[in-house]
Amino acid sequence: MTPPDVITPYADLDELLLELLGHWQRILGANLAGAYVQGSFALGSGDRHSDCDWLVATHDALTEPQIARLRELHDEIPTRDGHWCHDLEGSYAPLAELASVEFLGRQWLFNDHGHRTLVWDDHCNRGYTRWILREHGIALTGPEPRSFLPPVPADLLRAEAAASLPTLLDDLATWVDIDALAWGQRYAVVTACRILFTLDTGEVASKRGALEWALRTVEPRWRRLLGQVRDERELGWQPHQAPRPGEAEAARAFVAHAVTRASG
Repeated sequence: MTPPDVITPYADLDELLLELLGHWQRILGANLAGAYVQGSFALGSGDRHSDCDWLVATHDALTEPQIARLRELHDEIPTRDGHWCHDLEGSYAPLAELASVEFLGRQWLFNDHGHRTLVWDDHCNRGYTRWILREHGIALTGPEPRSFLPPVPADLLRAEAAASLPTLLDDLATWVDIDALAWGQRYAVVTACRILFTLDTGEVASKRGALEWALRTVEPRWRRLLGQVRDERELGWQPHQAPRPGEAEAARAFVAHAVTRASG
């Protein structure tokens, strides 16, 4: 299969993805079953502030020599100049485990964005990531995702979302301080919106799409907060920018509202 002429809105990202595809073909050979763009770019809402999420499907488990060469590849890419070299994220998944939702949560070899390591993690093996891949994934090579990925049941997506909502703020606190970082405040609100969207529809929305949906559907008292988060998403990652007074508290209150709405 020939990759699409245009994969994302960014030519420099497309160039890097095609380079990666060449490396995957060289390293994996006949074991390469397919390579896909998923996440926000698959949903049509990726921008300069997004990670580019990918998934490589393999016919069989990775061999130790293949893992060693992949480690070398991912160790080198983040050392380069260029925006997207630090914003790639994805996993290597066996086709047999992609073929059934019974394998959800199984750990795959994973490269976190900006990291020079590969670790075993279930980051890309959640219900919502599988839903995006199946329904909207962009094939760089290999068959279309619908040909080997079973549908993700809406009830499974709702259960996954419901389980993540009550611990959202505690989970965020393990890696970001929403009182100290404006980006963290925005992330908390956006994530709550995405969870509510899934609970309501049984589908998955992009960050931007979930915000726009929430602005149309939640009580008017939250519109100022949601509008602030939507408008300031364009600011991206600002490691030294604190939220304005009251914004972190408003985010916490909205998450609490989301928990109450979900339970009702």
